[in-house]
Amino acid sequence: MVFDTQVQELKYQALKEVATLAWQDNLARGLLGSAARLIPGPQPTMRCCIYKERAIMEERLRMAMGGDPENDNVIEVIDIACDECPVAGIRVTESCRGCIAHRCMNACPKGAISIVNHRAVIDQEKCIECGRCVSACPYSAIVKSSRPCENACKVGAIHMDENKKASIDNQKCIACGACVYQCPFGAISDKSFILDCIDLIQKSENNQKYQVFAIVAPSISSQFHHATVEQVVSGLKALGFFNVVEVALGADMVAWREAQELAEKKFLTSSCCPAFVDYIRKSFPDMAQHISHNLSPMGEIAKYIKRIHPGCKVVFIGPCTAKKAERKQERVKDLVDCVLTFEELQALFDSKEIDLASLPGEALDNASYFGRVFARSGGLAVAVEEALKECGISPDEFTLNAISCNGITECKAALLRASKNVLPNNFIEGMACESGCIGGAGCITHGPKSKADVDKYGHEAMEKTIKDAIEILNF
Repeated sequence: MVFDTQVQELKYQALKEVATLAWQDNLARGLLGSAARLIPGPQPTMRCCIYKERAIMEERLRMAMGGDPENDNVIEVIDIACDECPVAGIRVTESCRGCIAHRCMNACPKGAISIVNHRAVIDQEKCIECGRCVSACPYSAIVKSSRPCENACKVGAIHMDENKKASIDNQKCIACGACVYQCPFGAISDKSFILDCIDLIQKSENNQKYQVFAIVAPSISSQFHHATVEQVVSGLKALGFFNVVEVALGADMVAWREAQELAEKKFLTSSCCPAFVDYIRKSFPDMAQHISHNLSPMGEIAKYIKRIHPGCKVVFIGPCTAKKAERKQERVKDLVDCVLTFEELQALFDSKEIDLASLPGEALDNASYFGRVFARSGGLAVAVEEALKECGISPDEFTLNAISCNGITECKAALLRASKNVLPNNFIEGMACESGCIGGAGCITHGPKSKADVDKYGHEAMEKTIKDAIEILNF
């Protein structure tokens, strides 16, 4: 299997089906039998019956075509796929020994625990799930469980509705996609804009009417293990893209500007991760004034390409579901025409039967080492430190004291301290996904090897400094 899980495989099947039909200009008619082709039966393999499996596949196909147009969020719940996981909470397990210390009962501030037949019993009506009884039990006989989607969502945007189905609070959601990857039933998914991408390529008339550029995130180096990055570039051109540009070059631009802005303002939070930026705006609005005014690397490189190639179209390809939300922003929507994930790119390649491993490689060498390591947690801080040196900003003028936050939990801790003026650091690098972009929900694979792949890819860069990378751009 190419993917980590069977859930990703099912999502991929829907994406590939939709893409294949779109290339053939047969989407309307072809979809009528798609669910039956993808779930042939006759026996169910995942759900109670073959009909439910096909009904869920139909919903996956709908998500592959853009999802619910009335829902502005790029993350949606597939109701029929939700398994209605057992109600989460605190419960007493069979490990309870019926001891006479009753530490659990004494620890409960609401009197929700009583002893019945020498065993602890929790009154769920009184329980506030504070967890004190969990900590107090010497046998670890009391446990607190939560649904995978709720546990994955560190901003508290997911709750259960009256039908015990997962529901997303769009006012809290930052579109990081953690719930998408963690739901064991694939009941939460990001909307796909794969049809928009195909439409852009087809209407370009082989790049004669306008040119279509693919801009690829540096985390691509950790994804297609059956092929080289250079072969992926060839594959993108075989799909119909005019040219392929590294988003890492945009990262070099951002590092250069961010260093100067930081030296001027003395305190800054990074602008590269759209989920982190959205988290600040929604959960720490008083800190929003400190967000860097720079575009993200995606926006920066797209802006440059559109300036030198008027009328062109730009498709971002990366690991991030939040980029789909970023693309809707007022200052980005005219720069980036479409956003795809690596999962969707794999489906695109296979929909046109492009075998990456058999292709000759084409060089992708636009950025520096520092731009490329933006893909992992800590990479941005390293790049900004380098940019400060290359900009000639001496330690007497400004000394960087960065904190790299790996995941929303660490981001929250840093922002809380900063909001109370007790954070010693002057630069917060925030990444919503664990490990940074290489842990994004739209990745094909996730794993510790990804960081090593990105670092290796960074060291292969021809340009050794940020200044060398951006000098040719008249930046």
